[in-house]
Amino acid sequence: MTPTRVLLVDDHPMVVAGLQALLAPLPGLTVVATAASAAEAYAAVAAHQPDVVLLDINLPDQSGLDVCRRLVDEYPGLKVLALTTLNEKSYVTRMMAQGAAGYVLKNASPEELAEAIARVQAGKKYFSEEVQELLLQPEPVVAAVPPLTRREKEILGFIAQGLTSQDIADRLFLSALTVETHRRNLLAKFEVNNTASLIRLAAQHQLL
Repeated sequence: MTPTRVLLVDDHPMVVAGLQALLAPLPGLTVVATAASAAEAYAAVAAHQPDVVLLDINLPDQSGLDVCRRLVDEYPGLKVLALTTLNEKSYVTRMMAQGAAGYVLKNASPEELAEAIARVQAGKKYFSEEVQELLLQPEPVVAAVPPLTRREKEILGFIAQGLTSQDIADRLFLSALTVETHRRNLLAKFEVNNTASLIRLAAQHQLL
């Protein structure tokens, strides 16, 4: 049986050497090349035509996310397997959106790496157990944006700039008492009890 041709893409020489040592004894696999950057990865894929690319996300010249998308677009039969320390749901979902066939953490055993490579080479998806648990976690519930009046939005912007109620009152030709009323209404609508929390939530809702 023809061995699966693997390209290792990682900018840490010790990681690459370790991966080569781990994969060397495994039957049915051969490491055809290594690359320490996106540019080297593109050249290596063109020159060696690997079946599977083990790709780190953090590269010195370009994000692994972008590298994954370009490789998948240019080589439809190529399988890209993320191999990273980044155990975060956002990275997993973004890599998959870019066309990755799987996501494996760098603490994987040689056996797991072999299984991951075999699975993606067979056209299936593969995720480390820890990554599977991440994907099963429910999405956090984001509260709806409270309805704000035009004046409240205006005052919220000034609060975010660090202006005092008197400063805002002077700019808007209002009384400081009126501004304080608007400030209390904003705190109530966002269900917070201090200005820092108010600004943080407003920024999350892209109101600033």
